[in-house]
Amino acid sequence: MHGMSDALPRRSDLQREGVLNINKPPGLTSFAVVRKVRKWTGAKKVGHAGTLDPMATGVLIVLTGKATKRSAAFMDQTKEYAATIRLGQQSETDDLEGGIIAERTVPDFSEETFRDVLNTYRGTVLQVPPMYSALRKNGRRLYKLARKGVSIEREPRPVQIYDIELTGWHNPDLSIKVTCGRGTYIRALARDLGNDLKVGGLLAALTRTRIGDCTIDQAWDLDALKAALDASNEDVPET
Repeated sequence: MHGMSDALPRRSDLQREGVLNINKPPGLTSFAVVRKVRKWTGAKKVGHAGTLDPMATGVLIVLTGKATKRSAAFMDQTKEYAATIRLGQQSETDDLEGGIIAERTVPDFSEETFRDVLNTYRGTVLQVPPMYSALRKNGRRLYKLARKGVSIEREPRPVQIYDIELTGWHNPDLSIKVTCGRGTYIRALARDLGNDLKVGGLLAALTRTRIGDCTIDQAWDLDALKAALDASNEDVPET
């Protein structure tokens, strides 16, 4: 994967204004990617448009310089995900990062059963955000409260799911493709689908494949981006 165009990015351009479509690897926080871009480019202002959890991979839009003002516009764009839901398990975080709190045997569901359930999620749905999320309640991040063992009532929020389809089923793992709007938690979707099927569920893997027109096949791998910036023969300014 090389990037959004054939032109190599130049540090001086990115310091003024830049939009980078980056393929985030697993294990890094979104902010860790931002820190790398800031270090490699020397840009004073660097941000991202839409967090990916550390275990998730795929499209992360990193904005530099004047482009940081466009963050909200990117976050409002349609997103597409490829997700694997592990049925029969529930966790504190609604994904594999948290401790398992319940396990059940998963029957050999038919694909027709999945399609019937998935059809109920198309359109505007009410979704309770995960307790382990960056949302604020009375000024405090929910995940900080959750880490202290505090769980509070979260109001369901309307989210838009434009399309959701079955892409694979190998018991107990269900693979889906989701096209959705801003604020949709795929972890919460995994939890809710598991509850609808009466076996529980959690998010086992997630790749964001698109934000608006920015697709994963156009995205920069971090190593390739660093090499391209080094090839521009521009020094990182002293800070």
